[in-house]
Amino acid sequence: MLVKNDKYLLVVAGPTAVGKTDLCIKLAKNFKTAIISSDSRQFYKETNIGTAKPSPAEMQDVPHYFVDNLSVYEDYDVRRFEKDALQVLEKLFETHDVVIMTGGSGLYIDAVCNGFDPIPDIDPEIRKSLNQFYQENGIKALQDKLAALDPDYFKEVDIHNPQRLIRGCEVTLGTGKPFSSYRNRGHAKRPFQVIKIGLWREREELYDRINMRMDAMIASGLFEEAERLFPLRSLNALQTVGYTEIFGYLEGNYDKEEAIRLLKRNSRRYAKRQMTWFRRDEEMKWFSPDEYEQVVTYVEGQMGP
Repeated sequence: MLVKNDKYLLVVAGPTAVGKTDLCIKLAKNFKTAIISSDSRQFYKETNIGTAKPSPAEMQDVPHYFVDNLSVYEDYDVRRFEKDALQVLEKLFETHDVVIMTGGSGLYIDAVCNGFDPIPDIDPEIRKSLNQFYQENGIKALQDKLAALDPDYFKEVDIHNPQRLIRGCEVTLGTGKPFSSYRNRGHAKRPFQVIKIGLWREREELYDRINMRMDAMIASGLFEEAERLFPLRSLNALQTVGYTEIFGYLEGNYDKEEAIRLLKRNSRRYAKRQMTWFRRDEEMKWFSPDEYEQVVTYVEGQMGP
């Protein structure tokens, strides 16, 4: 049981398509509270189908924060999310004892729970050099560079987003310390307790769900959505799984069948990296998404009488 505290942040983490949204809606109704999304892909108003946002009905049922709160034209990073999320939590805790935060981005969850150490200013020439390296050598070379410089961050990052790869390399090269090391391992003091729930499924089941989700997204108009966003494809917010594969098709690099294969493959690979990250968190208590009653019992036990 945790040390008695009036306020609790209930983190529900897990890979894409595991079933976080359904469980969180049930938990939010049970605890009469709101949900904060820590999924950075869901922040942007212009991206809907490809980011598996909660449905309008779900968002009407339960208040959601950090969904559709930004435009793809805006630059946003984990440090700003930490600051903004803490401000929202402070407000929510005025009227709620429990707030739920959910998502598949371990870095964003860590930032809110534990804090980020300040990152020194980086020589802009390093970013310029990395951008040139990417233009000349492609994304695979950039992935390999980050994997060598900061393997921990590489396991979490969306490896199809060149700007995030560049940021990881930039900080590591500019400071001499891995980007991932700036997560505050001493745990910044927070005015709330954190309860962490991890959701998992057998790999074959999870991969089947990912494939079916991709098929459903395509049927709902994912290719058409990506086509509308195609002129904006260089923006950082759109350099992510679910869009880059279709942009490649629209650029004529391969056919539609190959784009669909890449969509599914890259989504499965992303889920694998997410699970690798979350499994290293010793504070995470693991459940099947179907174990709603067990989750409620565990959470209530952690909060105490």
